[in-house]
Amino acid sequence: MVIFKIFVLLLSLSCFCQAQLSPTFYDQTCPNALSTIRSSIRTAISRERRMAGSLIRLHFHDCFVNGCDASIMLVETATMESERDAAPNFQSARGFEVIDQAKSAVENVCPGVVSCADIIAVAARDASEYVGGPRYAVKVGRRDSTAAFRAIADGGDLPSFRASLGQLSDLFLRKGLNTRDLVALSGAHTLGQAQCLTFKERLYDNSSDIDAGFSSTRKRRCPVDGGDTTLAPLDQVTPNSFDNNYYRNLMQKKGLLVTDQVLFGTGASTDSIVSEYSRNPYRFESDYAAAMIKMGDIQTLTGSAGQIRRICSAVN
Repeated sequence: MVIFKIFVLLLSLSCFCQAQLSPTFYDQTCPNALSTIRSSIRTAISRERRMAGSLIRLHFHDCFVNGCDASIMLVETATMESERDAAPNFQSARGFEVIDQAKSAVENVCPGVVSCADIIAVAARDASEYVGGPRYAVKVGRRDSTAAFRAIADGGDLPSFRASLGQLSDLFLRKGLNTRDLVALSGAHTLGQAQCLTFKERLYDNSSDIDAGFSSTRKRRCPVDGGDTTLAPLDQVTPNSFDNNYYRNLMQKKGLLVTDQVLFGTGASTDSIVSEYSRNPYRFESDYAAAMIKMGDIQTLTGSAGQIRRICSAVN
């Protein structure tokens, strides 16, 4: 009886360990998984540099809606609404086809082994590294959801471009991320572009938190009565390189979105973090990598939960 109890205990501990995320999760089952993903992502970004920022954003928008489970990849069916069509994602979330291509490449090497959720997480790391960001060890072993969560995506779990610092802080806290994580992850806006619709109000409301020259320059491409889908770089100086210039922009009142500029200039605790990152790119990169790893742990499916999708856009 005692031996049986010990066996059950060891078995349960074994199952628990196997269900944990680890950088070495695929070392035995698919040793070429990460290098295959990396090659596919690098090829995509070499074709379109902007894709680096899009892939990082895709990971963020996946993790903040019911966890890092690739639910954002699912397309609408007769019985399921898609997160892709939620307001924060509609005609703005990008990179789906890049993840599909990476999945196809991995399936050719190891069919049915690597999850789409892991591919999204690894792609975000590979994307930032390719354009100058830090290389960090991505923990893998996630499984894919069997449903999408459109209502959650529309319900406030993704930040509005009009969100206040308090609203952002509360949202991140609900996801297990602290203020430093918020500021570090916002640094991903050193890459990518935004539609005029998301920042036009700031240009024309005589706001005191935006540099007049910066505002005047952006107005040329974002007229008051049109151009809502016209794109502008989040970082006007080095829009295609991962660096700490984003934080220098904030200190000069040149943050493009409301959610960027609220991080500096209000007298809040984030002011000192922005200032620190503007002076110390190595601290920024270290904190960014740590925050990305932390974000990748949000509400993951492991063990026997979920599934390994054959294609990322549909449930098996």
